[in-house]
Amino acid sequence: MLVLVSVCLAAGWWQIDRARGGNTLSFGYALEWPLFAAFIVFVWYKEVRAELRKGEPEPDPEPTEAVPADLAALPGYIPFDATVPARATPARPQLGADDGDPDLVAYNRYLEWLAANPGRRPSEYPRSEG
Repeated sequence: MLVLVSVCLAAGWWQIDRARGGNTLSFGYALEWPLFAAFIVFVWYKEVRAELRKGEPEPDPEPTEAVPADLAALPGYIPFDATVPARATPARPQLGADDGDPDLVAYNRYLEWLAANPGRRPSEYPRSEG
């Protein structure tokens, strides 16, 4: 870690010298290299903390309000009631229902055939001559 930080800071100093020589792009690099060094220190710090906390159990989360007051005050807010059963799933449409579109009806019959014949290939579908 110390080697990487030293290299980043040295590269930043080198870019400052280049910027003084007239290379304007080096001003940006002179700012980036110390940021890279800071990032290395940050990651090292986080990893050390994670390693030290490895054996400790997770702390229990602090209890919070069920619903924050500012959320409950919004218009249209309906509180959740766990005693109300979940809405039942809608009824499935009948197989082969005709809605008037012949292409849609043919496609739905094709899908019904595929579902009823899982081992068959789509090329084996009996097409009606019409």
